[in-house]
Amino acid sequence: MRKKISALLAMAIFSISVFAQTAPFNIAIEPMNITGLGGLQAYAFGQQNGKWLVIGGRLDGLHRRQPFAAFDIAGNNNQLIVIDPATQQKWTAPISSLSVAMQEQLSSTNMEFQQQGNYLYIIGGYGYNTASASRKTFDNLTAVDVPAVVNAVIAGTSFTAYFRQITDAQFAVTGGHLKKINDTFYLVGGNKFDGNYNPMGNPTYTQVYTNAIRKFNLTDDGTTITVSHLPAITDATNLHRRDYNAVPQILPNGAEGITAFSGVFQPTVDLPFLNCVNIDSTTYTVNNAFQQYYNHYHCAVLPLYSASNNEMHNVFFGGIAQYYDSAGMLVQDNNVPFVKTIARVTRDAAGTMAEYKLPVEMPGLLGAGAEFIPVTVVPQFNNEVIKLDDFTADTTLVGYIFGGISSTAANIFFTNTGAQSSASSQFFKVYVIKSSTVGIHHLNEQSIGTLKMQVFPNPNDGDFVVKFNLSKGAEAKIMLYSIEGRKIEEKVLTHLSIGENIFQRKIKNPDPSGTYILTIETPYEKATQKIVLEP
Repeated sequence: MRKKISALLAMAIFSISVFAQTAPFNIAIEPMNITGLGGLQAYAFGQQNGKWLVIGGRLDGLHRRQPFAAFDIAGNNNQLIVIDPATQQKWTAPISSLSVAMQEQLSSTNMEFQQQGNYLYIIGGYGYNTASASRKTFDNLTAVDVPAVVNAVIAGTSFTAYFRQITDAQFAVTGGHLKKINDTFYLVGGNKFDGNYNPMGNPTYTQVYTNAIRKFNLTDDGTTITVSHLPAITDATNLHRRDYNAVPQILPNGAEGITAFSGVFQPTVDLPFLNCVNIDSTTYTVNNAFQQYYNHYHCAVLPLYSASNNEMHNVFFGGIAQYYDSAGMLVQDNNVPFVKTIARVTRDAAGTMAEYKLPVEMPGLLGAGAEFIPVTVVPQFNNEVIKLDDFTADTTLVGYIFGGISSTAANIFFTNTGAQSSASSQFFKVYVIKSSTVGIHHLNEQSIGTLKMQVFPNPNDGDFVVKFNLSKGAEAKIMLYSIEGRKIEEKVLTHLSIGENIFQRKIKNPDPSGTYILTIETPYEKATQKIVLEP
């Protein structure tokens, strides 16, 4: 038995080494804490001279399932928080002096935000509305004078004059992202969620995805905000996503862009997207040739660009995902658990994207709802993509990760009563290490392969469906192994179609261990995953 396990592990290690890459850089994270600062997740932030202004978000963890408790008022953050990470100081002030409309929006969760100069622009968000005695997605844009508010909070003086708000139905969005390409704002994805959250049946809400990239120009003289909406781009299939990661990019031609990575939910199944959407100043492109398996929900993301190699790197820190790595093997869990994976998605000069698992992980099931806050003195492009080639030191502090959800277990959604997770107060310093000997990043070969194997459901009770893609005509061999390496069955599938294929299987007398290894192999490609039984 031990020999079989050793042989299986040796095969796994060999296969990993074949698809490993000497890292173009590595990442180190260093925990730190600020005394008296509570936990927070899904907030908005701006910064000035190294100090952060943090607004809104939730003081609790994953939203509870009970409709009366989900997104309750007690979990609203109704304080302005100013943080100096260098001196590890913090200051707070209540927002009760602002108008009710401002208080409601600025204590909501999952707002979209973008800083331009001194002004932080905050759009939408989901929270409690007094007038309707219910929760809603706010249709507001609020402009915040960041330096003035930071100084006022520290000094304990009035800040009400430094907030301005307008109303616009196009801004009733939560769970999307607000970014810029050149001088144009892009409000990408998200949804309009009105009413009280209820996953228990008998919905007490309406939910409408924007399915859109809403573009607009904004002028602001410090008194009057003027918005000019531009034609929106709509795609009910590929832009039907929220709670994803939108990351500023430098495109292969050197222009600014945005990539929308993963998110939920696919129109035909309640699972994350695996593809991405690349957005430039005129249009968008869906990249179905790339599949992202790690880091599906919103988490902290570090964007880095190497001009010398024309490579765009995106580093994702933990969060929630449909897949995770276990001893070098991809594990699919359709319950979409909390994960600790740190992964890199790199776009090369030819435009090809690939995903790599880094040798470092988050220290716990952290990352969902956190933000990466860059150090502004690090060389950056106008869209906050960091200039990797401009680093002069081997090790560079590039920014911080703050907050997010801390979960006690991977899968808590179906048992969540509020005690299984909390808002994290943890900080991490994030360093980029450029030494060529820093380690190996493991390529997730399925992220660039064509098989795109998925198992439904997973975990399962032994009755499952395998879905895979063939890019050219061939037969496929499906092999099922126990976790010890014992082959349970092998089946050759013929007369397959180019494109999507489906194979259904029920395991007889399942192994009590509950874990199997499933492999699909064609003459030109191979994919392997773990499947988990929960009888």
